Amino acid sequence: MERIDSIDGQGEPLVLRPGDDGYEAELAGFQTGFAQRPDAVFAAASASDVAAAVRYAARRGLPVRVQATGHGLPGAREGGVLVTTRRMKGVTVDPAARTARIEAGVRWGEVVTAAAPHGLAPLNGSAPSVGAVSYTLGGGLGILARQFGYAADHVQALEVVTGDGEPRRVTQESEVYWGLLGGGHALGIVTALETGLVPVDRLYGGSLAFDGGEVGPAEVLRAYEAWTRTVPDGLTSSFAAVPYPDVPALPERLRGRYVLSVRVAYTGADGERIVAPLRKLGPVLADSLREMPYAESHTIHSDPDFPHTYYGDSAVLSELDVERAAEVLRLTGPGAPLMGVVQVNHLGGALSRPAPNAVPHREGRFLVRLLAMGGREEARAMLDPAFALLAPGTIGRSVNFAFGAGDRSEGLFDARTRERLAGLKSVYDPASLFGERWGLGS
Repeated sequence: MERIDSIDGQGEPLVLRPGDDGYEAELAGFQTGFAQRPDAVFAAASASDVAAAVRYAARRGLPVRVQATGHGLPGAREGGVLVTTRRMKGVTVDPAARTARIEAGVRWGEVVTAAAPHGLAPLNGSAPSVGAVSYTLGGGLGILARQFGYAADHVQALEVVTGDGEPRRVTQESEVYWGLLGGGHALGIVTALETGLVPVDRLYGGSLAFDGGEVGPAEVLRAYEAWTRTVPDGLTSSFAAVPYPDVPALPERLRGRYVLSVRVAYTGADGERIVAPLRKLGPVLADSLREMPYAESHTIHSDPDFPHTYYGDSAVLSELDVERAAEVLRLTGPGAPLMGVVQVNHLGGALSRPAPNAVPHREGRFLVRLLAMGGREEARAMLDPAFALLAPGTIGRSVNFAFGAGDRSEGLFDARTRERLAGLKSVYDPASLFGERWGLGS
């Protein structure tokens, strides 16, 4: 363990090296399948600490990575400098301006809690334990995305340390602002952001779940795709398929079942009418659709909150070919070698509107996310054939949902966006401290 001089007299950042007490604990995160083994870990408590870490790395020509919660690790990494931001926990809500300032270690659940007393909500995702800043830098596909767009579309300012080690505050007039929102941490480490909040305190939401042994998976998916053509732009939804193992740790209603579910979030008053066709698909295993306070919105998806191993990727589709997607369900379902998770997000609505940032593929109509609960190689052997089936309709990949595949850059951006990002990279990170590829910080 050592101390590195601060750049501005605001204290000394804590630095941990392999073998130091606390090194392993500092690296721990939500993703347990990929080992991060940096030569030095800067446990940042402030923007000053982050700047000190970047300058330290720059002097030695070392790569720099960033980790908040460890959800979106791009893969295993050896050497270099890792900046952990979990201690940067400030959240400030301005109810009059409908904005929030969020530091780099804050999780979405903390922002929801801070905004709720004012009748406001952030553009958060489905899991309250995900880091708000890195989520937003990857675009941010939230539970009300079709009504309000990407989380990145609402950011008003970013505080960032670029490759020269200088802290900056950038707004929409800056090219760096454009590149960070959608391009992730490849231009620098964002230490805080200011974002708009939306006037939502209640919504209609939850899920309808069916037993895949009683209702055909292809039938539910086909009905879901047809239903999405009838819903208003303000309704956001997804389809999921999960084959649960038969283990005592699970609720009895899930054990050994292939669960198919449709999740819904909607601020309109006619939610019951809109979902009525879905209830006719067959016997319902579980129905949690209801009016709820926004503070309970995490119950819509009920994402797992415990660390585990997973690998996966995503495909943004121009259209959903249901027959090909049904074959994907077969490849990843109960007969697959690993437990798989399929999620199909309905895009469009406000997500298709242009915005002054680098979030790509706004013309997509669906996003398919495939996960396998296993190591990288065995998971790829299972998932690659499934993605190949989707290839004819695939227009790209999502930076936020490259679960372990974030070091593969193909498809993350269209050619024009990639060229513009490369130009910014040459100016603000010419030594490529933050990596050559366009992966996300985590």
